[in-house]
Amino acid sequence: MATARTIPLFFLQNQSKFCSWDQGKSSSFSYGYRANISGVNGLRNNGKRWRVSGCGWDDGGEVRIDGCENYDVSDDDRKFVEVLREAHPYIQLHRGSTFVVVLSGEIVASPRLGSLLKDIAFLHHLGIKFVIVPGTHMQIDKLLTERGHEPKYVGRYRITDNESLKAATEAAGGIRLMMEAKLSPGPSICNVRRHGDSSRWHEVGVSVASGNFLAAKRRGVVEGVDYGATGEVKKVDVVRMRERLDAGCIVILSNLGYSSSGEVLNCNTYEVATACALAIGADKLICIMDGPILDESGRLVRFLTLQEADMLIRERAKQSEIAANYVEAVGDEDLTRLGCNDSIAVIPSQSGRVTSQMYNPTFQNGVGFDNGNGLSGEQGFAIGGQERQSRSNGYLSELAVAAFVCRGGVQRVHLLDGTTGGVLLLELFKRDGMGTMVASDLYEGTRMAKVTDLYGIKQIIQPLVEAGTLVRRTDEELLKTIDLFAVVEREGQIIACAALLPFFREKCGEVAAIAVSPECRGQGQGDKLLDYIEKKASSLGLEMLFLLTTRTADWFVRRGFQECTIDMIPGERRKKINLSRRSKYYMKKLLPDKEWNYY
Repeated sequence: MATARTIPLFFLQNQSKFCSWDQGKSSSFSYGYRANISGVNGLRNNGKRWRVSGCGWDDGGEVRIDGCENYDVSDDDRKFVEVLREAHPYIQLHRGSTFVVVLSGEIVASPRLGSLLKDIAFLHHLGIKFVIVPGTHMQIDKLLTERGHEPKYVGRYRITDNESLKAATEAAGGIRLMMEAKLSPGPSICNVRRHGDSSRWHEVGVSVASGNFLAAKRRGVVEGVDYGATGEVKKVDVVRMRERLDAGCIVILSNLGYSSSGEVLNCNTYEVATACALAIGADKLICIMDGPILDESGRLVRFLTLQEADMLIRERAKQSEIAANYVEAVGDEDLTRLGCNDSIAVIPSQSGRVTSQMYNPTFQNGVGFDNGNGLSGEQGFAIGGQERQSRSNGYLSELAVAAFVCRGGVQRVHLLDGTTGGVLLLELFKRDGMGTMVASDLYEGTRMAKVTDLYGIKQIIQPLVEAGTLVRRTDEELLKTIDLFAVVEREGQIIACAALLPFFREKCGEVAAIAVSPECRGQGQGDKLLDYIEKKASSLGLEMLFLLTTRTADWFVRRGFQECTIDMIPGERRKKINLSRRSKYYMKKLLPDKEWNYY
């Protein structure tokens, strides 16, 4: 038997040695290394076919065959793989969560609805449970106008006469059918055939459930005005809705409620979504509207704490009826004046997660808002009552919704511009999102330090100084840098601290003296502070963070820091390093400034 002829054809760059091809046999080389193969045209040589085996993916490595397009991995393919890898932690985070999504009437009537529903279907298949509450006011007004009737409003609410009720039921039914149709397409036949599962060729994309999940009562006569069949939310059927969600359905919850006497009542879309989010214990309420939340300079507001949102609404109470009614409904308590834990009760949500509920419950399922008095009564405030005027009033209705449900225990509310393609995916799978997030727990109690915090900071860092984890600092040194510290305050006590020391010329900053009191460790306070410091650094135009550590390297590596050399530390800082401590050096590249606010 003749010995196979060996032909050297390629060089393994990572190993710096030649490997070889055997004519008529498979090549062999170490798995996953990057290889360049020259002189190969369509994997043929002198009419003989060469076979490649043993190649595969490892940490970013792959086999490249120059001149053979079928085996080259394109830049688009590499980007696609990286995007999937980056999305992985968010997929894990959101799986099993329940999101209530309210679609404004403008979005429902726009051509953007189809792509939004495709994205919702995609997220549903990743394990997220959705309740969708579609707005109907655009379609109702259109139907009334076409039939020669003028829509009637008094203040924030529609007067639902017989014609308006007919239009409302027709609009709600039509929207539901349209959404069911857009959620029904199954997987692409080409894709299914490619992966060999012919049994799923004719599957419906997403199972959709709807029904009489909403109990309501008439708004009645208010200040001499009869609102007809306009309703107020009384109860959300959480048990049956959960059954549908757990069975793998997306629930469509219309704004039509049903009274105990069998009437159909036209409720406010945002009131329905708010009641649903609070009753079901949603992990997020997502409002998708026809524009962004902008500040006075026209820049997108990326993030607001509950305290900041509450303060913003209160500042507009004199100019806006919605803001004034919000203040009237929630009371005069200013959240910015309260301690971090004042009047907060920890309660389990319907989803099983623990949430914080501030002040009195905002919605009692089976009774309604405000102990049955309703948010639309004389002492209440209409959530989204001016839905049809959202853009003109700066989306204050949506901000009021966000603050209101955060007070009730929903930890995150996202306000998204539905005219931006893929906004829902970008918000959920990018670190800084694409819209405005209002949070009741993120950065709760976190602020920049004051001189009066010196004693509290010293108490926190002293045990770590004695253990050799932190460098010893005198009172004078701490006072000089006190305005560079961020602290977390709870019930008047400092429970965590960290410092950001900027080096503007090098566009980087040092994270220093990060510490959490022993009794509060394991509660995420360190992560909260580090995230706050990173956002603060980005807002200052810094592009990198660095730190010196002797005993906490693993903690920082898990949070995106990478080891570096002392040469990468700014020269001014290098001169002050105590080399005898033999600290390790770590750096992290920051995301661009997203105009986050710090109060």
